[in-house]
Amino acid sequence: MRLTIDLDAAAAAFYTRVAESARLPLETVVADALFKLAGELSLEALRKP
Repeated sequence: MRLTIDLDAAAAAFYTRVAESARLPLETVVADALFKLAGELSLEALRKP
């Protein structure tokens, strides 16, 4: 699925630098970051009573 998101300039610059450093496409870096966040939020939700 393709999504379009708006990032503020600082976030865009950060993810661009990470992507360049890792020699990965920007989309891959952002998708991986979102996937990791989703996992962390899911674990946090499971811990709540």
